[in-house]
Amino acid sequence: MEILAVLIPVSLGLGALGLGAFVWALKGRQYEDPKGDAERILSGDWDEHPKP
Repeated sequence: MEILAVLIPVSLGLGALGLGAFVWALKGRQYEDPKGDAERILSGDWDEHPKP
């Protein structure tokens, strides 16, 4: 039963870390245009230097 005293705070900490990473990704606009990124990587128009 003593292991629960360790595992519960560790699991809560990992959950908080995951939630913090998700909020950080949302604020960093990682999910703004996921379909556009998927299409741009497959098209031939994209190069090292995008067209103006």
